[in-house]
Amino acid sequence: MNWSTLANEVINGKVLTEEESLEILTSEDDEILSLLHGAFLIRKHYYGKKVKLNMIVNTKSGLCPENCGYCSQSSISTAPIEKYRMMNKESILEGAERAYNLKVGTYCIVASGRGPSEKELDTVVSAVKDIKDQFGLKVCACLGLLKPGQAGRLKEAGVDRYNHNINTSKEHHESITTSHTYDNRVQTIEAVKASGISPCSGVIIGMRETKKDVVNMAFSLRALDADSIPVNFLHAIDGTPLEGTDELDPRYCLKVLALFRYINPTKEIRISGGREVNLRSLQPLGLYAANSIFVGDYLTTRGQESTSDHEMLKDLGFEVEFDFEDQEAVRV
Repeated sequence: MNWSTLANEVINGKVLTEEESLEILTSEDDEILSLLHGAFLIRKHYYGKKVKLNMIVNTKSGLCPENCGYCSQSSISTAPIEKYRMMNKESILEGAERAYNLKVGTYCIVASGRGPSEKELDTVVSAVKDIKDQFGLKVCACLGLLKPGQAGRLKEAGVDRYNHNINTSKEHHESITTSHTYDNRVQTIEAVKASGISPCSGVIIGMRETKKDVVNMAFSLRALDADSIPVNFLHAIDGTPLEGTDELDPRYCLKVLALFRYINPTKEIRISGGREVNLRSLQPLGLYAANSIFVGDYLTTRGQESTSDHEMLKDLGFEVEFDFEDQEAVRV
């Protein structure tokens, strides 16, 4: 396969076939640089050399009734994590100030649980209004399954984006969780879109799925028209059903990122949880396909120092794209 030729065809409107998509994931390791060059042609066409930075605040930890097999916060996990109920507005605002000082454009307010109570939603709504007034940050909320009317309240408060990952393929979903369905997740994404909030939905790679499952995930997110696609790589946590799972290597992770770029050429592709432990020394190469990363820590696992991320972007010659109001992208 000539990956540059395929990339230019994608730029001109081609949609990959399943066979071409699987060929990306099964390509020889010797082809990685040419595969990534093709991915970069697509990325550069739509995003130039800009990189979006995102930061998470874990506003509620543990105490979740769901049985997701990858999650240390689930009801079936025995992982020794910190557990606490919804933090107050002041703590959420402190996190927003840290994000602003780190030149983070999107501040992600995340809470464990099946979905937010009205009291929890009140806290988020109030905090978002103050974040907009004080810092002008782009805000992404990730609060689980939404009830009727809740997406509208978030939109009115100023939430720009809502994250609800499909996590895996529809065919593999019941192998990961049975406390909610794949369709439940899709319904929340559709409700978010209907409210006028930008949809963010992604995946977790390395949960014993097949390569065909990975291809199906990428096409499902294309069909959902998710604006932002976080690609997580499983960081298996002791005490969860996926404890000890270790299916990934850095080269395969790069092929996955390339796949998502070829299939979703115009979308924000974000290297998310598990990038440090799975991409390891090849992390910089991932940004030739992706155009967004998380900085700082994740929900219950640590990320690398934000200064290391900024140094990586500087060494690559990439730019941080601010999502603050009335500000342009500036060089790191």
